[in-house]
Amino acid sequence: MSIIHNLFFFIVAIGVLVTFHEFGHYWVARKAGVRVLRFSIGFGKPLFSWRRTTAEGDDIEYVIAAIPLGGYVKMLDEREGKVAEADKKRAFNNASIGRRIAIVIAGPAFNFILAIFLYWVVFMLGTTVDRPYVGETVKDSIAEKAGFENRDEVLAVGDTSVRSWNGFRLAILDQGLDGGDLQILVLADDGTEHVRQLSLGDMHLLENEGDVFKYIGFTQWWPQLKAEIGGVVDKGAASNAGLQKGDIVLSVDGVVIDKWLSLVEAIRARPNKAMDLMVLRDGTEVPLTVIPESRKAGEDEQGYIGAYQHIPDEVRQEMVTRIEYSSFESLTKAVAKTWDMSTLTLRVLWKMISGEASLSNISGPITIATYAGVTASIGLVSFISFLAVISVSLGVLNLLPVPMLDGGHLLYYLIEIIKGSPVSEAFELRGQQVGIAILALLMSVAIFNDIQRLVQ
Repeated sequence: MSIIHNLFFFIVAIGVLVTFHEFGHYWVARKAGVRVLRFSIGFGKPLFSWRRTTAEGDDIEYVIAAIPLGGYVKMLDEREGKVAEADKKRAFNNASIGRRIAIVIAGPAFNFILAIFLYWVVFMLGTTVDRPYVGETVKDSIAEKAGFENRDEVLAVGDTSVRSWNGFRLAILDQGLDGGDLQILVLADDGTEHVRQLSLGDMHLLENEGDVFKYIGFTQWWPQLKAEIGGVVDKGAASNAGLQKGDIVLSVDGVVIDKWLSLVEAIRARPNKAMDLMVLRDGTEVPLTVIPESRKAGEDEQGYIGAYQHIPDEVRQEMVTRIEYSSFESLTKAVAKTWDMSTLTLRVLWKMISGEASLSNISGPITIATYAGVTASIGLVSFISFLAVISVSLGVLNLLPVPMLDGGHLLYYLIEIIKGSPVSEAFELRGQQVGIAILALLMSVAIFNDIQRLVQ
């Protein structure tokens, strides 16, 4: 997937989210009688700007700036310059504390409103998802000890109904974040229901980098099909070697291949090493030589050739299910989903602060851009779901009591309510310096993690 593709959808995503966030500040400020001077999407040098006079007679400048990693609403404020006597009552610093709180909290609130709307759209449009079938568990793992069997279909984790594999993963993360025992209802392959007790003990799910399910021992069920090529990636190792859609791999270096997983394992074990394949094409055996490319998988190197499996339609239908709801039910589920994602985000952040979750779980702009491109390629619903998740994260993060963020300003107002007067400019300046340092540190960690993921 091209960098330009990812960058384009990253800018689209950030543009939508930041615009909605800043519009919250802008709209409430105007409703509160505070004069708005500028509405900017992005920082730095303006690329486009225009002015508009409002019904109140205010001349507002609207700007799209060069750096699309945020935005701001500039309001009339005596702390930032001289204000005419007639306009002082409309300055932000002279607004009542209740109005200032409303203006500041409006940005994150609009992010939550946007998330609810996006989830509502997703639930109404419906999505096709992988059914929550459990594959063979890892030997001696927590999942194996819980008695999970191949092709168990997960119905619920605790009181949470599960209908998709990703939903299963999220439910495990949500309910197992603090360890303990989880009661998981499954439908076994023989049609009987069972409760499997997953004993996590004092395990911290996010303490290590990587897939949480790997540590628990879960794998996703996959049908045992012959090694038939469903398609190849342009200019990949498979394409360069002459592999084609419909080819059936019979052997690798003389070893018989009877299923797709055997082919995958053989390829992974041979990064940058030539493999002699015998494939069946239109009833004729054809010898081919392919040299798998190499990529990092944790500490190891793995081979890959850029080919994917052919899955018959009848098998695919068995593996997936369709989820969609009515308009009203979609709204209630959207509100619940936004709440659940918000609380989960806060809990994960706290785990990081307390040292129970690895800082490697922090993602920066490179990872976000990658996911923006990937979800956009999958389809509209996936991209909308991605926007909803990031909108929730943006809302939660901006409410943290860190100077420079909306939550930092709310902290100042709380102090003002308690002491009966605004915090001093010197105190606010020191707070801004601390806030900049914290944000710079977090951004450094996030970008470092992004680069690590790219290398791997």
